[in-house]
Amino acid sequence: MPARHSMNPLQFYRMLVILNGAIPGFMLAWDATQGRLGANSVNQALHVTGILSLVFLFFSLLMTPLRWATGWSGWIAFRRALGLYGFFYSLVHLAIYVGFDRALNLASTLHEIWTRTFLQVGTAALILMVPLAVTSTNSMIRRLGQKQWRLLHRAAYLVAALGVLHYFLLVKSDVRLPLAFAAVLIVLLGIRAAGRVLSTERFTK
Repeated sequence: MPARHSMNPLQFYRMLVILNGAIPGFMLAWDATQGRLGANSVNQALHVTGILSLVFLFFSLLMTPLRWATGWSGWIAFRRALGLYGFFYSLVHLAIYVGFDRALNLASTLHEIWTRTFLQVGTAALILMVPLAVTSTNSMIRRLGQKQWRLLHRAAYLVAALGVLHYFLLVKSDVRLPLAFAAVLIVLLGIRAAGRVLSTERFTK
């Protein structure tokens, strides 16, 4: 009889991350079909997908500090899925904006981006996410090499900063949530910087 290949715990946890990452999207789609997004459903959908993109991106950045803090390397196995979900929800965010807010009018979309700073910042963040998503596979890591791949993927912090700035410029009065995201990002950057310093000192001693 052929040997059965059972799923190890890390593969199971990674599958849970992948499945749970899709749930908010399904819930949003279901609420949209049921007319539960409120009077301004397009704005609500834009808000939700924008927040989801930031949340998943921040979770992906959190995996390395968690590995340092716990000593468990398994956290890194979730980073790719979380980052790709951040990219996915940003694409959905853009699709809703172009398809519903701008009614698929490309000229209107480009005009809005040209004249509104927060849209320019958001577009820049999305563009920067494309090479990160494309190079997320194991084959691309081997092709680029670990050093070049890590250097490229440090741009994820810039993407997160642009995403937070996009959100901050979008809201007109209550900026508490974008400022909370900014505070978390500062902490993550501080942890990353401290980790690099400690790693350098370890190898120079």
